[in-house]
Formats: sequence, C-alpha cells, structure tokens
Amino acid sequence: MMPELIPVLSKEDLEKSVAGIAKRISADYRHRKPILVGVLKGAFVFLSDLIRQLTIPVKIDFIRTASYGDETSSSGTVCLTKGLEIDINGEDVLVVEDIVDSGVTLRWILDYLNGLGPASVRICALVDKRERRQIDVHVDYACHVVQEGFLVGYGLDCAEDFRHLPAVYHLKK
Repeated sequence: MMPELIPVLSKEDLEKSVAGIAKRISADYRHRKPILVGVLKGAFVFLSDLIRQLTIPVKIDFIRTASYGDETSSSGTVCLTKGLEIDINGEDVLVVEDIVDSGVTLRWILDYLNGLGPASVRICALVDKRERRQIDVHVDYACHVVQEGFLVGYGLDCAEDFRHLPAVYHLKK
C-alpha cells in the first residue's frame, strides 16, 4: 500500500524561503567567509539551493551522522560516519541542516564542531520542527517552523525514499 503524501511546503514556498534566508545570511556574514557544513544526506538539496542564493564567498564541507536508520524516530544514539575535511579552527561555521527535530543529533554535532575550535557556530535549518524536541537547541536561521508530522521530500527521506520530491510532504502511513 502506497503511503499518502500530504503537501506541506510547495516548490514555490521553498524557493521563496531559501532566497530570504540566503539574504539574511549574506547580510550577517558580509565581511566574513563562513564555512558551511552540510549535514548529509538530507541537507544536500537545501544546501545546493542556498549557496546559489548567497552573495558572499563561502567554503563548503560535509558531515554525516547516523541516528535514525530505517526508523521514523531517532534511536537516541548518534555516531559520526563522515567527519570534516576542512580545518575549522578559528573559522565561522554555519551548520546547514534539513530538519531539526528532537535536537539530539544537532546537539551532538554542535559539541563535535565546538571541540574543533571554531570562532563561531550557528545553525541554519530548512525546517525547525518542535513536536518531538527533547534537547533545547537554538536555530539561528529557520526557513520554516513546523509543529508536527513526518516530513519527506526536498532531501528529507524515509528509509532513503522520497528525497527526490521537489516539495515537502507529510508522510501519512
């Protein structure tokens, strides 16, 4: 049986919000060259669109963690599966996330990155979803605040499916 996909954010909504966040980031970092750290795999679509809207020079790197597996909720255990390749010591870092949900993975990532000596670390998320927030984390730049639902599309997945969709949907199983 095919799951039902309920539209949450249209392609146009996403384009408008990404352009707006890029404008804010460009203004806030106008005299700096931040390192954008995309959190794989989910953030790659958002990060790709975001960097093309920025008007400032940036460096890009990626980090990958695992905590979900094929489930729809975090296991609570985070492990690093791909670390940084760029030295962030003394640099301004902007973590680019697809979704901030429980906060468990993001807190782990922040602790990991802060241990590498950056000048600053800020968070940019496509979706700040507060329904299952367990750990308080501050999202500096959020394109959309969503209260509930398991979201897929535009990089967000469920067991590696649905990333290719051009919009964001609530996956109703």
